[in-house]
Amino acid sequence: VSWRAGSLPPLMCAGDQSLFTSLYTSLAQQLPREPMEWRRSYGRPPKMIHLEANFVQFKEELLPKDGNRALLTFPFLHIYWTDCCDTEMYKASVKDDMLRWQSTLRLHGSVDWLIVVVESEAKKKNKTNILPRTSIVDKIRNDFCNKQSDRCVVLSDPLKESSRSQDSWSSFLTKLRTLLLMSFTKNLGRFEDDMRTLREKRTEPGWSFCDYFMVQEELAFVFEMLQQFEDALVQYDELDALFTQYVLNFGAGDGANWLGSFCAPVKRWSGLLLRRPIDMEKRELIQLGEASLLDLRSYLFSRQCTLLIFLQRPWEVTQRALELLHNCVQELRLLEVSVVQGALDCWVFLSCLEVLHRIEGCCDRAQLEANCSHTVGLWTYATEKLKSLGYLCGLVAEKGPTSEDLNRTVDLLAGLGEERPETVNSLQSPYKKLNEALSSVEAFEKHYLELSHAAMEMYRAIGRMRSSRLIGKSLAEFYMKKGDPERAEGFLDDSLRSYVAEGWSLQVTHTRKQMAECQKLLQQTEDYLQTSALLAGDANLPELERKHFCQEILTFASQPPTVALSMAAFAQLRQMQFSPPGAVVHVGAALQLELHVRCLMPVAVQVEQLAATLHFSLEQGGARGRAGSTQRRTGQGPQGQGDGVVLFPQGSPLAGAGMGASLPPALELYEMQDRSPSDSSLNSTGVVCKNMHLLLRRHDSSASLDTPTAGALPAAVAVDDGAQMLRARNITLQPGDNSILFTAPTGEPGSYTLRQLCGSVGRVQFVQSHIYPVVQYEVYSQEPQLTIEPLSDNLLAGIPQKVKFTIATGHYSVKKGDALQLSNTDSMPILHSSCCSRVGEHALSVQSSEKVTSISLPPTPPYHTLEFQLEVLCHIPPTPFKPDIERLTNGEVRHRPKSHSHADNGMINIDQKVSIDCPWSIYSTLISLTFYVPFKAKHSILSAGKRKYIQVCLQNVSDTNFHLVDPVLTERQPTTPVELLSLNAKTQQTVCSQQSVFCLWEMRWVKHLPLCLQCAFSASFAPVSASDARTAFKPYRYEFQHHMEEKHHFFLFSITLYSLKHCRTGALCGLEVSITRQAEPSETEGEEEESTEIEGLRTTKLMYEVVDNSSNWAVCGKSSGVVSMPVAASATHRVQMEVMPLFAGYLPFPNIKVFKYLPHSAVPAIQPDTDSCLENDTMSLLDKGLDDQGDTASIRSRGSVHSVGSGEQQREQQRGLPMPRLEPFSPGQVFYWSQGRQVLVLPVTDEHVMEVNVT
Repeated sequence: VSWRAGSLPPLMCAGDQSLFTSLYTSLAQQLPREPMEWRRSYGRPPKMIHLEANFVQFKEELLPKDGNRALLTFPFLHIYWTDCCDTEMYKASVKDDMLRWQSTLRLHGSVDWLIVVVESEAKKKNKTNILPRTSIVDKIRNDFCNKQSDRCVVLSDPLKESSRSQDSWSSFLTKLRTLLLMSFTKNLGRFEDDMRTLREKRTEPGWSFCDYFMVQEELAFVFEMLQQFEDALVQYDELDALFTQYVLNFGAGDGANWLGSFCAPVKRWSGLLLRRPIDMEKRELIQLGEASLLDLRSYLFSRQCTLLIFLQRPWEVTQRALELLHNCVQELRLLEVSVVQGALDCWVFLSCLEVLHRIEGCCDRAQLEANCSHTVGLWTYATEKLKSLGYLCGLVAEKGPTSEDLNRTVDLLAGLGEERPETVNSLQSPYKKLNEALSSVEAFEKHYLELSHAAMEMYRAIGRMRSSRLIGKSLAEFYMKKGDPERAEGFLDDSLRSYVAEGWSLQVTHTRKQMAECQKLLQQTEDYLQTSALLAGDANLPELERKHFCQEILTFASQPPTVALSMAAFAQLRQMQFSPPGAVVHVGAALQLELHVRCLMPVAVQVEQLAATLHFSLEQGGARGRAGSTQRRTGQGPQGQGDGVVLFPQGSPLAGAGMGASLPPALELYEMQDRSPSDSSLNSTGVVCKNMHLLLRRHDSSASLDTPTAGALPAAVAVDDGAQMLRARNITLQPGDNSILFTAPTGEPGSYTLRQLCGSVGRVQFVQSHIYPVVQYEVYSQEPQLTIEPLSDNLLAGIPQKVKFTIATGHYSVKKGDALQLSNTDSMPILHSSCCSRVGEHALSVQSSEKVTSISLPPTPPYHTLEFQLEVLCHIPPTPFKPDIERLTNGEVRHRPKSHSHADNGMINIDQKVSIDCPWSIYSTLISLTFYVPFKAKHSILSAGKRKYIQVCLQNVSDTNFHLVDPVLTERQPTTPVELLSLNAKTQQTVCSQQSVFCLWEMRWVKHLPLCLQCAFSASFAPVSASDARTAFKPYRYEFQHHMEEKHHFFLFSITLYSLKHCRTGALCGLEVSITRQAEPSETEGEEEESTEIEGLRTTKLMYEVVDNSSNWAVCGKSSGVVSMPVAASATHRVQMEVMPLFAGYLPFPNIKVFKYLPHSAVPAIQPDTDSCLENDTMSLLDKGLDDQGDTASIRSRGSVHSVGSGEQQREQQRGLPMPRLEPFSPGQVFYWSQGRQVLVLPVTDEHVMEVNVT
């Protein structure tokens, strides 16, 4: 039995052949219907398989001989068929036949057999003397199946449609499947063990890969018979990997002997054959050991392809095919196999098309279009090999193939052999395509373009544009070989765009060389020169080639017409430096720009002119003045430096040799400022992009008409000769870094921005259309300005102060005789100081008159600064100065800036306005100076008994220390009979900053105290730091007016503390309060007091209260009360109580509060005092706390009793009951004799810790 694809495992049938023939059809149909679970060894997962078999007649010559374990022809099961139901017949013939059958099986080692006894009811009826049914079956089992009773099966009436027959068939088929699967598993496992043993002997001499190949392929055939295609594919993959490893080892120097047969020269290159399940021709060559490397690979891949298609994985076929074709080329090189030139290209081309046709045969068009990403690689590979064949056979040359090329073509076609029968009737077979393509130039061009465009369309469909452009570049090379540069230009341009965008420098260089050749043939002069410039500056080219392209440019530069090229190919702009660094100058000033350029040419180039165009604008510069233009304008981009240097990034189109030019244009950012027209103060600032039209324009995918090398460099724009320019002539640019110096025009005020850069080399102009970062400088025209500012933080009134005059001449030239005219005021004269009034080497002339002070100015050129100092003096007003509130025309109060507000330190400011006439203006300039009065004065009237005193407090509110001399208080009305007696001991005192000085005068009068007292306080002061104290003293005057009232003390209070020995802490002491009426009240004063008359004695009621605000004393017992005082002079009342000192040391006496005790019907006698001046005495310090409720709270906390007039009085008043009330005395009516007295309190004797209170 010879095995063929699709055949089944053999199953031999012996015995009654006619019986078996009658049952064959039913048996062959019903055997594979039910699946069986196949469990394999080595932990492999079980599988469900359908068993089929090829039933053949038993013949001894078909049985396997000793040592032959071939699975393809091995009978897995033997069946003996009999329908004998007669015992005599069984003994006479059937038994002997069975014995011979079994002896033959044992002789050949076959142990898998089955005896089938078929019973028929019709046959039983014809035999009357037959034994019972079980007798024949039992006899067979006893004779042949003693230990294996299941090897004998009874099949009852198999041709009938009865239930008994169906059950019998089902039982028989189950037994048959089980025995067949057991035999198959056993023999397959034995075969796998033998195969592994053979593979482990691969290192022994004489081992042959071809023999092992046939053994493992037999295992693959068995899996394929069982429809286990995945397992079959694994066997071929293992063979593929094993052979590949041997080839790699051979390349590494470790070769096997059996590889010699595969190193024979290749004589046939007919390609893959995938239209047959098995290529028996190549299999036979492998079996005989005569196959070449291409034969083995072709057969192995054809089997893998068949199995993959059975597994419905056609796209894996294309992937494996592409790997196979590339690997075969490398393996032929490793094995050093002799191959006719072009033969391998023919084999690859035919194999690619064969795989594609095989895939097209098992897939529809929709599937092919959806999965073109899997097949496009084969299309591309076939295109490359056809192109290689075209070049080899002379089909691409302009003159056509030569005789040698024709002979080579004939040899290649002869190696293809005869066309295979499977493709004879196909019009598009790979064999016919290759024969037709190599037959003529036109046919080759047709097939090559067809394949190329098909591959490009597939790449575009799947989004692989880079691969599509790569094929386009190959087409461009084809067209260039054919002498058709017009059709090649478009493909080269697309490839160049892609390489430039992705940064492939070597590919860019190679493509540009091809583009230069194409442009030269098309006579595109400007494009050719631009490409030549790029190649001349390309570091990837050898020096000789770079010089060649540079010479091409220099040769054309001497011929008309003029051509504008991009600067990026010629030079790189590195940096630009301004001198002065600020890049802000006035009109007519010198400004230089130093440009650092890196020349990319390989040789020195003579540049006739290097010019930069300037864009003039009044937006930033102009007449806004120096104050608004000081901010630096150079380098608006991120590369600007603080020292006037602008760095140009290397990734910009200017700095790179076209590598980044396909990127969008760089942002050209400018600063935009909005300033106030009055004082040039900054209101707002922002950023504006001035090349937005370039950034937001639509980018077309097609090449630009004016830039044939679009994507490589921006288009060059001719320079406008009419614009303002920076020029440098006759420059020799050496290869590498160069420095060029420009002188910038500064004739008109405004902003100058560098827009273009142009270098002229003969008729060739290298132009840079946009310069980024923005390079800009400003020329300003400044109006003359005069500023006056103090040299100190605050100008103090009353003493000379230095101020600084600053004149910025601007565009005005100060001539001889020009002077500043300052209007004089009585309150602020201008002082001339010789030490300060100099301007450089010139002395300042200051002439003063009654109305005007003239300051002559030395001659000064424009845009210079004059500075000098003068002293000014602001007189302090004699009366208390109250500045007027300034109001605007709309009535709103004008608020001063915070820097001039001194409300925190209490200084009074005086604004002095000075009108100045300047020679450069017909208008007067009004300047305001603010002075601050360094002192603050106040006065007070003090009383002690019948004496009165005037106290003046002078406070230094400035930050300067002063000497104060000769304080004098005079009366401004000499007719007033009042004498002021000074009680001041010192004539000169030092008043430090934020300190006060008190001066005291006693008032004496003859008869009556005047009703109104007008006085003037005057003193001289000078700063402590003054060099000449005598001349530095300035007067200070303070005038005031006070309305006097002749009031005397009505009551005198005194306190007396007494104890047995000494007052001690925690011990009780006696306290006596003495209240004495000083004099009888006058008529008006008597009306103010509420008095009562008892038995001819008129009295008034007073309320007293002893308090201690410092918590030094604890009042024991009654601390307040009401007393009746007789209305008579020297009337005295004494009150005694006990107090306890809480601390040791010198303690002040407790305080006493006294009030008028008035009945509920009395009218308050004291009205609010509206006098602005204060009359006070020593008692007034005590009277300040009369309304403080916290004083009595401290007493109550120590257990004292608060009498009438406190909380109870308030609660009674809230109830609406008529209650007496308390009214304080007017200032000066009560005098406290014990004010300021202290008493010594000793500590307790047994205390170890002493607490001392020092006040």
